[in-house]
Amino acid sequence: MLNRRQFLLHSAVTAGGIIATNVVSKSPVFGQAPAIITSDKMRPDIPYGVASGDISNDGIVIWSKSDRPAKIIVEYSTSESFRNVQRVVGSDALKDRDFTARLFLKNLPPDQQIFYRVTFQDLNSKNTYSAPVKGSFRTPSKYGRDIFFVWGGDTAGQGWGINPDFGGMKIYETMRQLKPDFFIHSGDNIYADGPIQAEVILDDGTTWKNITTPEKSKVAETLKEFRGNYIYNLLDNNIKRFNAEVPILAQWDDHEVTNNWYPGEVLLSDNRYTVKDVNLLAQRARQAFLEYMPIGYETNNPDKARIYRSFKYGPLLDIFMLDERTYRGPNTPNNQSIPNKETQFLSRPQIQSLKRKLLSSKATWKVIASDMPLGLIVRDGSTDFEAWANGNGPALGRELELADLLRFIKNKNIQNVVWLTADVHYAAAHYYNPAKAQFADFKPFWEFVAGPLNSGTFGPNELENTFGPELKFQSIPPGTKANRPPSEGLQFFGGVKINANTKVMTVSLRNLTGETVYKVDLPPEK
Repeated sequence: MLNRRQFLLHSAVTAGGIIATNVVSKSPVFGQAPAIITSDKMRPDIPYGVASGDISNDGIVIWSKSDRPAKIIVEYSTSESFRNVQRVVGSDALKDRDFTARLFLKNLPPDQQIFYRVTFQDLNSKNTYSAPVKGSFRTPSKYGRDIFFVWGGDTAGQGWGINPDFGGMKIYETMRQLKPDFFIHSGDNIYADGPIQAEVILDDGTTWKNITTPEKSKVAETLKEFRGNYIYNLLDNNIKRFNAEVPILAQWDDHEVTNNWYPGEVLLSDNRYTVKDVNLLAQRARQAFLEYMPIGYETNNPDKARIYRSFKYGPLLDIFMLDERTYRGPNTPNNQSIPNKETQFLSRPQIQSLKRKLLSSKATWKVIASDMPLGLIVRDGSTDFEAWANGNGPALGRELELADLLRFIKNKNIQNVVWLTADVHYAAAHYYNPAKAQFADFKPFWEFVAGPLNSGTFGPNELENTFGPELKFQSIPPGTKANRPPSEGLQFFGGVKINANTKVMTVSLRNLTGETVYKVDLPPEK
């Protein structure tokens, strides 16, 4: 049986920036002012809808894309009819950022449903505006209310793209119907190294039919091709509806660039690539990721944007988003006994930042969103390892960094830390028990795995014993044939509910139709 990464090997990454200070006016509803428009073709178009992201107590990012040079304008209200509307004039969507733009809404009323609409003003015809596109979200509560969010990863991988006959990427519609407060995308937002072909013959002889585009018909190497991978996903109506209603907290993993990549890698053996320098591919991929995901950063300064970041969501929850790609050392046998550049996974600055924020957190629950699992063995070829784990035994290699973090959480008595991840293309629940671990200097904790979201299903992977993980649930049996299509229903996402009164966290793992296949209640430490 091949795992997902072996299968891949065998078969062979913003515009405008955030407005630092919003200019808000209570002018008449936008669109009532005179505009010179002789035909719809003269208007700017918003071809891929709207999205929101990086939601926190401080505000939210609103994202959209025009089809020409234009200025983004957002109106918002607590009324769906847009009474008492407020208007924010944002930055310019220009060609150098593929006409994407974003702005930051702040000073929003807590615990309110916010309705917004995005309009673009044509920079070459100031009296010409696009038709508005609407979205909505709910702000965090200042005093605490029930929270429900979803997470997952791995979208449009292994050749499984948008199939209209199947209903498109309908797991996103399943998640949307649950009305989550937000969504954590745990990485592999795209598969830049996974071309989408028009047809795939299934095991039963029927045909899976994909929508195709030129940019998704080969591996991504140019900036245009990386951008085209994000645009491809936005051709799916399920994703566009989801984006308009559910704020996204996005991180990246390997397939935003290429399979199992690390800084400094050279693609010597992959003949699909004419660009062999992974650093160059990653630079282009990162720009496309920041352009197309609703991520916040300072105005006109995406180069300083960090993919690792954290968010406060009311008094019950803090979320810590990791970046396990940008700073890692090379994939090796991962058995070094002393930390060095090769064992670096998060990097010292990211670890220090995470420790400070965990230590200062006043939230009941601390969720660490990791783009790779902790105890599951993920190989890169026959001798090297891709994730933290390297097999049974004491902490070695990258595990030294993880051991240091887990020891810190124990020594500082940081309570109620839960890890969420994806990457391996099935769902699982793991309880890390120091009584069964080779490295035991840590507080027990849970890790939950979800995915894939319209990609091939793989696994299950082997658990190592270094940190004593106990398998509580896995969504597929051992021996499952590799690369199961979405049509077989083995697609999974996770849900997290926090009860405002009891503060109990309920974690559920759900399938393509939303059916709960596993659930556990986690009472908070006192």
